Amino acid sequence: MVLVVFSLYFVVLLKFCFFYLLIFQLSMTETRKKETFPREMAGEGKARSEDLNLCFEKLMMLAFGGGKSGSSEGGVKMEGAVITEWKDIPVELLLRIVSLVDDRTVIMASGVCSGWRDAICMGLTHLCLSWCKNNMNNLVLSLAPKFTKLQTLVLRQDKPQLEDHAVETIASYCHDLQDLDLSKSFKLSDLSLYALAHGCPNLTKLNISGCTAFSDAGLEFLTEFCRKLKILNLCGCVKGATDRALQGIGRNCSQLQSLNLGWCENVGDVGVMSLAFGCPDLRTLDLCGCVCITDDSVIALANRCPHLRSLGLYYCRNITDRAMYSLVHNRVKNKLSMWESMKGRCDEEGLRSLNISQCTALTPPAVQALCDSFPALHTCSGRHSLVMSGCLNLTSVHCVCAVQAHRSASSFPHPAH
Repeated sequence: MVLVVFSLYFVVLLKFCFFYLLIFQLSMTETRKKETFPREMAGEGKARSEDLNLCFEKLMMLAFGGGKSGSSEGGVKMEGAVITEWKDIPVELLLRIVSLVDDRTVIMASGVCSGWRDAICMGLTHLCLSWCKNNMNNLVLSLAPKFTKLQTLVLRQDKPQLEDHAVETIASYCHDLQDLDLSKSFKLSDLSLYALAHGCPNLTKLNISGCTAFSDAGLEFLTEFCRKLKILNLCGCVKGATDRALQGIGRNCSQLQSLNLGWCENVGDVGVMSLAFGCPDLRTLDLCGCVCITDDSVIALANRCPHLRSLGLYYCRNITDRAMYSLVHNRVKNKLSMWESMKGRCDEEGLRSLNISQCTALTPPAVQALCDSFPALHTCSGRHSLVMSGCLNLTSVHCVCAVQAHRSASSFPHPAH
């Protein structure tokens, strides 16, 4: 209880002190950017040290009544240790405080002194730098060699900032990285993929959506080393997401569960079929805008991916009733084969989300058969897990609960009667 209360007091203190110190730094150097990594505070001047100590003393007075309660000789006593200066804060308490504040404050805290830097760098496993709008590249170059224990790193950008040497630095130091978001990094080339392949083989989640400069050769190379990938977002990677890249994924990433290929126009049946054969545990696949695929892709998925739960086929206008009936057929086959092992849980299996918007070749009988076979697909208001926008000929298709609701409404006598 004492630790929790003390942590909350220090969260307030950290926010106040780092804001004060940031103002102090800006007043000293007008050209310095707010988002650059703060240099170590130790040894940078007597004035700054005195300011920090003054802030600490003020909090002690505010939190503990001027040292009268829970204090010892001007400090705060906790489990046999007296806290009189910043450096006296126990590592466990510091890491608890760090877990409660935002990432910008964490970075500033790591610059207070060498002890704080070492503790935070060794204990920090998750970091998001998406708040950095102007100088993310330099920030990454400064942080990566220090935060070597990172497992999750989010570098999502509104405008392109990251360059290859920043990703190469990440790969050189952050070997435990499992989750990396590089979305909208338009400046990155295959050099970044080569670096990640060699330096981050434990990646399980990778988001490189919008990285238009990556090639299919680079992606294929990445999959040869990052074989633990489970979630991969390639949305908008027009040059990179091709049949060649998908063949590499199918050959090397057998644990893959989720793949986004939205608007990857060079994806064809050969690639999707390779994916279906090589990734049997695939659960989510977005093929929206993959205009080259045909029924053969869906048939392969239906035959080889029994755990598929979500499928996006928006604007895939080559898809016909044949693909729908293959999903229905395999649903029935899987139900029979899993009946014993599932013990009545069969309804939990199968598609739970399907987008066939703008698939204008589909007819009502085929889609209705699909809807009847998968109870989790809904057309009713508020649920809409079966999306059919732009398919005016499918307005007669309804899910089971929508039909039941209509029958219930019809069973009530009209008030006039």
